[in-house]
Amino acid sequence: MAIRAIKIVEVGKAAVAEVPKPELRDGYVLVKVKAVGLNPTDWKSIDRGEVVVGARSGCDYAGVVEEVGNNLGRPFKKGDRIAGFVHGAHTEKHDSGSFGEYVIAKADIALKIPDNISDEQAATLGVSVTTVGQGLYLALKLPLPTHPLKEPEPLLIYGGSTATGIFGIQYAKLSGLSVAATASKHNHEYLKSLGADAVFDYKSPSCADDIKAWASGQGKKLRKAWDCIASDASAAICAAALSDDEEGGIYAALLPVEHDKLLAVNPKVKESLFTLGYDAFGESYSFGKERPGRAAELEHGRMFWGLARDLLEQGKLKTIKPSVNRGGSGLEGVLEGLADLKEGKVTGEKLVYTL
Repeated sequence: MAIRAIKIVEVGKAAVAEVPKPELRDGYVLVKVKAVGLNPTDWKSIDRGEVVVGARSGCDYAGVVEEVGNNLGRPFKKGDRIAGFVHGAHTEKHDSGSFGEYVIAKADIALKIPDNISDEQAATLGVSVTTVGQGLYLALKLPLPTHPLKEPEPLLIYGGSTATGIFGIQYAKLSGLSVAATASKHNHEYLKSLGADAVFDYKSPSCADDIKAWASGQGKKLRKAWDCIASDASAAICAAALSDDEEGGIYAALLPVEHDKLLAVNPKVKESLFTLGYDAFGESYSFGKERPGRAAELEHGRMFWGLARDLLEQGKLKTIKPSVNRGGSGLEGVLEGLADLKEGKVTGEKLVYTL
């Protein structure tokens, strides 16, 4: 049976095409897609090169379970509303992208959508929830929201108005941290409404000094920074804001940043870490080089997605504000949205399209 999906047809170009309906694998469910969310990785992967030509695009989805495979990591059944994260633009498994009428999804890295959450809201979760779990809790080793700090410690989230930043602020606050974020001025009040204790304009020449002063005002040193932009400029501000005493600080990002660049700004930055969302599946894959599957990543991902459902159901975690069907609905709308995302036209919200 053929279905419609967005397929990478040549380097730098994706199009709506007819593709085979994906076949179930062990640990996976077949989902009829109701809504999809867009992420920067979606347009970046289309530009990656020949290795992804032929692959389906897309990582975030919300929909209804149509069929269930064997050995599921979570007990889904036919008819369940679920949302989660899939490995779009996979170099080998070309049927895994979310931008299509049907998707196969690993049950571990998904949740049953609570009744208080719409499909459009649920479609904002995939990449962001996974990335927060890895960046804040695996790399920076924050305590989980179930065991928050008794005394707040400062944390910098650079790129607070990105999708990952918006979720990161909320999770960090639930974990008991005092959170400083960076964003354009028009997003400051929104980030404060999510719990950010202070928000700084990343365009200000005194941004790093202001963040350092904020931490000092609490009688603390900034030891941890999470960079949701991962550019040379963002890394430099994070490094400058981190403590420069003997204990130094730790920098984590969504993409690799050369440690020497951080040391050039602040010689006391002890570690520079990065995480890749695709590790959460516990399966080997190629991303520039071969990355082995690690069971510990899958176990953490399964735990974290279970926690996310609890927090959403309890109203402790808010989804990103979805901007629904900007430029049109359906897969054709998704292509319009990818162009907007690539041109930097999206901030403080997430593009979501109904199918």
